[in-house]
Amino acid sequence: MLLTSDSPLEMCALDAEHVAAVLEDCVDQLAVLGSIISIPDNPANTETNSIDEIAKLLNGQKHLEGRYEELVMTDKNSSELSSLKQNMKSSAQAIMKSVKLNPLATENLIKLQQDREYLQDLIAECLEEVSQEGSFEGLIRATVEEREKKNKLQETILREEDARKNVRALQRQLLELKKSKEIEMQSRNEMIAHLKDQLQETRAKTTMERKYIEKECQVQKVMKNKQCQMTEAELQAELENLQIQLEEENKVNKETEMWVKKHHDQLQEKVEYWMDKYEREVDQKSEELSGLKGSKANILLKLQELTLKYQEYEEVVMEDRAQKEKAKKAAEKAELEIRCATKIQAWWKGVMVRRGLGPYAKKKGKKGKGKKGKKGKKGKK
Repeated sequence: MLLTSDSPLEMCALDAEHVAAVLEDCVDQLAVLGSIISIPDNPANTETNSIDEIAKLLNGQKHLEGRYEELVMTDKNSSELSSLKQNMKSSAQAIMKSVKLNPLATENLIKLQQDREYLQDLIAECLEEVSQEGSFEGLIRATVEEREKKNKLQETILREEDARKNVRALQRQLLELKKSKEIEMQSRNEMIAHLKDQLQETRAKTTMERKYIEKECQVQKVMKNKQCQMTEAELQAELENLQIQLEEENKVNKETEMWVKKHHDQLQEKVEYWMDKYEREVDQKSEELSGLKGSKANILLKLQELTLKYQEYEEVVMEDRAQKEKAKKAAEKAELEIRCATKIQAWWKGVMVRRGLGPYAKKKGKKGKGKKGKKGKKGKK
């Protein structure tokens, strides 16, 4: 088959005619096959026996699976487990064989007819596309779509298998839970029976205790009545004593009240006396205070005069101190001047002696020697 350079799916005219001839032959053969296959009007009569046989095999298979799960849960002997495995395997083979022996069942015929019609239509479309355009893209698209459908169907089958496995696991968990609940129910029933026995014992014990308590309460009631009567007699005697004491207290209170009134009158007289005395003494002290105020004024005048005199004397003393300080400083200055003058005179005298000035000058016969000596000294200098 030669493909053109424009598209990898386009063919040359000769190859297109060859492919079209082959596809047309396929369409004719599929049409002949469709006319040969016929679906019965009442398929129930023809399929009843096969369906019953398959249903019996499936029921037996389910029974064997349930028995196998029980043995796995209870951990029975391995010989029975191996025999069950063999039976399950043989049952599955029988189911597969019965399905294979009835390949032309109604559902299979319908499915076959639908697939034939779909394939016939697809090849007819491809024949038309090859005849007109020289390509088969529609066939490729249909193939891809069918492959995707098949993959989706396969995924659905896998999910269904996972769901069956989950259902089996849940059934096992349900059996375990059922057994645990039965055990728990049995233990609770035993606990209820034990509690009922304890309840009967408790009732008998409480009945005896109630009777004992009733008798004890009656005895305590009698004792309390006697105690109350004795207490009542004691309280009555105490009440009489309190009444006597109350009468005595009333008498004492009256006497005390009379004494307080008498004492109050005496205190009232004393208060009046002391008030009069207070007024007299206040007047006397007022007069003394006025006299003291006058003497205070005189004293203040004398104090002012003395203050003025003190200030004058203080000024005189300060002036005298200043004059003495000046005289002292003048004497010190004169003494200092005398010392300085004496030092200056001694220095000057020393200078005159060393240089031979004034009265300390040397004689004339020795003048040349003196000059030479001076020259020699100057040269040395």
